[in-house]
Amino acid sequence: MSTGAPDFLPTVKARITADDLTAALREIAAVLGHDRVLAGDGDGEYRDPYEPSGWNAFATAAVVLPDTAEQVQEIVRIAGRHGVPIWAQGQGRNNGYGGAAPRVSGGITVNFRRMNRVLSIDPELGYALIEPGVSFKDLYDEIEAAGLDFMISVPDLGWGSVGGNQQDNGLTYLPYGKDWRNICGLEVVTGEGEMLRTGMGAMDGNESWNLYRRNLGPTIEPLFFQGNFGVVTKLGVWLMPKPEVITHVHIDVKRNEDLIPLVDILRRLRLDGTVDGIPCILNTLLIASTIAPRSHWYEPEEGVIPDEVIDEIAEKIGMGRWHLRLALYGDRAVNEHNLAKVERAFGEIPDVKIRSTTTGPDQWASLEDPSDQVYAGVPNQDWTTMTGWRGGEHGGHMSFTPVAPLTGKKVYELQMWLKSQFEKNGIDHTADLIVVNERSLCSVAGITFDIDDEEATASGYRVMQELVREAGKIGYGEYRAHLHFMDLAQDQFAFNDHAYRRFVEKIKDAVDPHGILNPGRHGIWPAALREQHATPES
Repeated sequence: MSTGAPDFLPTVKARITADDLTAALREIAAVLGHDRVLAGDGDGEYRDPYEPSGWNAFATAAVVLPDTAEQVQEIVRIAGRHGVPIWAQGQGRNNGYGGAAPRVSGGITVNFRRMNRVLSIDPELGYALIEPGVSFKDLYDEIEAAGLDFMISVPDLGWGSVGGNQQDNGLTYLPYGKDWRNICGLEVVTGEGEMLRTGMGAMDGNESWNLYRRNLGPTIEPLFFQGNFGVVTKLGVWLMPKPEVITHVHIDVKRNEDLIPLVDILRRLRLDGTVDGIPCILNTLLIASTIAPRSHWYEPEEGVIPDEVIDEIAEKIGMGRWHLRLALYGDRAVNEHNLAKVERAFGEIPDVKIRSTTTGPDQWASLEDPSDQVYAGVPNQDWTTMTGWRGGEHGGHMSFTPVAPLTGKKVYELQMWLKSQFEKNGIDHTADLIVVNERSLCSVAGITFDIDDEEATASGYRVMQELVREAGKIGYGEYRAHLHFMDLAQDQFAFNDHAYRRFVEKIKDAVDPHGILNPGRHGIWPAALREQHATPES
């Protein structure tokens, strides 16, 4: 067993003494209680679950579990006095991006699993005020238990926290998920332990705090999404009224090049409002990975699955080389009208297959297809099986996800480039194209590996580095990055000698003078650690 991560992966350790850490934890325990302070990573629960057991690139020294925002303030003040970095998270379920591990080793993880209360739901204005540890399932259950005619926009896996997912720009699929528009109004603990509220919440007693996204003066709320300028302790979430019906539409095209008209037709229907929400375009192997492990479809372990075998897999599971999933929301008559438009438009593609089902609210929780449940706002865990494509129960995954213009030519060229990059490294190309708005998509390209095989895992990490670097050369940057690649991903945004990074570093130093809040998150470092962060060399 190795004693640490491979040399080519960047590691940064907290610049503190054992005495500093011990003193900070002693004071935090006095505030929270000793049972709320866990030594180390909690028997592996608060580390990257997809990292080989012998790697320790990102190792937390302790995990603390606050119950209130006031306790969070005290934690930040104590950490600031002792110079101890803290890594704040929701449920710590950010699997595929580093899980519950911190970017800097040797500090303290602040986990919000105990701060998981739905504080209020407004049944007239349709919003909830929640704590940062509330999961999608928690909020869904609360809405259903109250018998409210509202729904939440959920991701493919519903066990993570609403706050943690949204603060990392995690994607959800209902219309309110477009461009992360469902969060409104934050309560934040600053780097010095003060508390502020964004938007209209900056005024005492203003009832529009969770209703209006801007405020008088510069709007700062987006700074806390993928930022490290404060610790969010409350957030407002907009809820979508349940429509009369949802029409789930599945469209399959036979050939790789059919992706071009598929994207162009979808863009037109998004721009004119026929299709709302967040459609996804999945390739054959991505769908296959949600059904069974790789060995079920193709026995040789070495090499990529050939195109002719991919066609056979597509035939077996009744889909094409590309599968588009979308949903229509509204009154039954409106959906019927829009479905007819969808069928006419996509019917122009030769050999296209289109199927649809229309269901009402009482049917959504029992829909057979887990992706249909997701598009109906029902959180589930069914797609966890995709991590076992290689490695089975010991499977891990990570993704490279650049943003691309929503044009058929650009999307097709990017996918063929990604396919070539994957296959030259002996990796199957899986693709999930998530259409985040009417004009762009996030192209998720996943790598899976057996975490018990350190050599194969390290190879996957090297390929990911290469993808980030090579994609940057042709103008593609990630919307979200794994802990191991945050610095490298940020380095690609180099316009005017990294003017963006230099600007946000100034903000970081001003609002977090101790440099303790989530240092290194998405490549933004405090002054004291700036020269230590290591971007892997070519």
